[in-house]
Amino acid sequence: MSWEENIRRVVPYTPGEQPKDKNVIKLNTNENPYPPSEAAMEALRSIPADAFRKYPDPNVTELRDEIAKFHGTAPERVFVGVGSDDVIAMLFQACFASEKPILFPDVTYSFYEVWAELFKAPYETVPLKEDFTIDEEGFKRPNGGIIFPNPNAPTGILMGLDAVERIVRANPDSVVIVDEAYIDFGGESALPLIDRYGNLVVVRTFSKSRSMAGMRIGYCVGQEKLIGYLQAVKFSFNSYTMSVPAIKMGAAAVRDKEYFEDCCEKIISTRQYAAEEFSRLGFKQTDSRANFLFVRHPDIDAVELLTFLKSKGIYVRHFGAERIKDYLRVTVGTPEEMDGLFEAIKSFMGR
Repeated sequence: MSWEENIRRVVPYTPGEQPKDKNVIKLNTNENPYPPSEAAMEALRSIPADAFRKYPDPNVTELRDEIAKFHGTAPERVFVGVGSDDVIAMLFQACFASEKPILFPDVTYSFYEVWAELFKAPYETVPLKEDFTIDEEGFKRPNGGIIFPNPNAPTGILMGLDAVERIVRANPDSVVIVDEAYIDFGGESALPLIDRYGNLVVVRTFSKSRSMAGMRIGYCVGQEKLIGYLQAVKFSFNSYTMSVPAIKMGAAAVRDKEYFEDCCEKIISTRQYAAEEFSRLGFKQTDSRANFLFVRHPDIDAVELLTFLKSKGIYVRHFGAERIKDYLRVTVGTPEEMDGLFEAIKSFMGR
């Protein structure tokens, strides 16, 4: 018997390319083009050296308290992890133990399928409608749990709060996870529904709207009982998940509400400009409410354009799945970065 027979094999998630050359226009991983809050940077600089020789607070008290205050809820309703991916992985382990299948859209964040395979959870995908909107009726069948992003990724399409609530209400025996990684760029959050539904958990990240992808901070909010189950999984796995800099910088970033709102407004404004420019160039696109656009051109091969842009030092994202192979996902950068992108596209089109 070979030792390899005891190895769990999964097809891993493929992250966006991280080019070594810094002199590029990087629009492929939905990072925020603006720096973190200066308050967060000052918090990092103020950490005494002695803090690094000790374990961090396992309860992440300072950061949990600030997040709870920001959302007007209790700290006991907040769980913090090392990026929202870590939070969702914990949720899979804590909440998806049924023999019934987990449900998520067929075109969505591809990590969901990876986690399902890794944790040996049965799953089924619910096909998006022809216009790429989520089919809420597809989630009203027996299941062992539900997860979907809102806005969805990579389409950027937002589901209305009424539809989200109908899905939650139709599944009282399952945990429903709403992944709100992009909600700060133009959507109504499901957080107000938590008071009414104990089976709902809403996941957020600092990677997008708070410019802290490199610090790895994510969290979720739910009723206290559900969060208690999640904490139990964390403390059965790793008590000290959050670093001291992450806790201190994260708390400071949450307190700096003005900077957070200003960054979101700038990205929304640039998204609108970029959407209009794509339309002028003949591209078709979804109604994205995220910090990216999902575009295709009826006369241009997506991979050819992707390759050309990369040769010019401009990185965007392409997914090979059949339903979306003609599309490119383009992160909203600064206005100057978007201008550089459009100049390159015009060059490719011979304009």
